[in-house]
Amino acid sequence: MQLKTPESPITRKRELDDALTSRDEVFVLFYASWCPFSRKFLPVFEKAAAGKEGFVRVQDDQETLSDPYHVQIYPTVLFFRKGEVSKRLDGMPRVGLNETLLNDFIRDCRPAQR
Repeated sequence: MQLKTPESPITRKRELDDALTSRDEVFVLFYASWCPFSRKFLPVFEKAAAGKEGFVRVQDDQETLSDPYHVQIYPTVLFFRKGEVSKRLDGMPRVGLNETLLNDFIRDCRPAQR
């Protein structure tokens, strides 16, 4: 099964579980629609994911899907390897994330693909 950034964000645990088991490596953006830093970062993540496999968005407005992964701030990007969190990129308080941070994170997670 090919996993590409879905048109619609993941909003259910079952969808997230399916996404994490469908590939060995998955980047997951946890964000909330009410968060201004998430809204600003979402197009950056979508640009980085464009045409690539293994990128998903999780809209977690009720903060329930992110709980098992100890997400404390939005946006946060987690890199899963074989269903387990391997690395994380947490947003900075009152700043969020930016394109440079994301691109560096992706390179750090997949060094062989530079």
